[in-house]
Amino acid sequence: MDGMSIGPLEMTDSCLSETVLPTRKGAADPCQHTLRRSICGIGIGLHTGQRISLSLSPAPADTGIIFRRTDLDGYMIPATYDHVIDTRLSTVIGIPAQGAAVRVATIEHLMAALSGCGIDNAYVDLDGPEVPVFDGSASEFMFLLDCAGRAPQTATRPTLEILRTVRVEDGDAFAELRPPTTDGLNISMSIEFAAQAIGRQIFSAQVSASSFRRDLENCRTFTLRQEIDALHAAGLARGGSLENAIVVDDDRILNPTGLRRPDEFVRHKVVDVIGDLYLCGAIIHGDFHGHKSGHTLNNRLLRTLMANPSAWRLHGHAPRKRQIGRAAA
Repeated sequence: MDGMSIGPLEMTDSCLSETVLPTRKGAADPCQHTLRRSICGIGIGLHTGQRISLSLSPAPADTGIIFRRTDLDGYMIPATYDHVIDTRLSTVIGIPAQGAAVRVATIEHLMAALSGCGIDNAYVDLDGPEVPVFDGSASEFMFLLDCAGRAPQTATRPTLEILRTVRVEDGDAFAELRPPTTDGLNISMSIEFAAQAIGRQIFSAQVSASSFRRDLENCRTFTLRQEIDALHAAGLARGGSLENAIVVDDDRILNPTGLRRPDEFVRHKVVDVIGDLYLCGAIIHGDFHGHKSGHTLNNRLLRTLMANPSAWRLHGHAPRKRQIGRAAA
């Protein structure tokens, strides 16, 4: 993994402030936030293997998260569920009308960190087709965001309340959103693998800034050893290593340092869910339940939800129409 460059910045108390989430239904939503200053990092793309520069910058209220490809004249891609064009092993956004080149892959860990830090509006500049993987978790994105700091904005933060259960399935795998049993987003996730080192794992959490930092942010992506050759043949995982992914060989963990948590696998799946759900453009108030759910089902769930207006209610500002195309010169 390449080192990160944070420039001549100092970490202050404001960099580490707690995200303020709504406390009850009907309560006044908190204000939106952007970054206090720009910050950058350099890393390797998990699937492309390319060395990629990442820059995170403040954006105006109601902008949302916008990815910009600096190597493609600053072409802008909104981080929204309806711009997801591929979900094989990562969440990929793009502009289909512009061809396969205008895309950004592996956005889910960064999106989870932005959600965990309470950042509503930001520009993400990349000089390649993929977000750097860093250590395979959300923790180093959180470090960058903490160093950049949070700045409040005058606009109200949008929240999406789930009114009716929406469910998608694929065989015995499923993902669903139900009306909230408590405030905010609650996630219950289970996975099941034949590999003995993973087996069946279950994790549940009421998602907040503190629980994300405490329970989830450092949990890494993983793969099975027998699948690596097939991934390489498909042009994927070219940048994967024991430094940025857990590799499982039946009952063995091949990483010399082992696991960070006994149930790191299912916790990472929860990180993926948080990042994928943040593509709705608002904070979700509802209960997510999933079994063997991955990026494909997570995106299908959002598309199904948003296609059914009777299943949700938006509180606060509706995000304005997202920018698409090349940045102004």
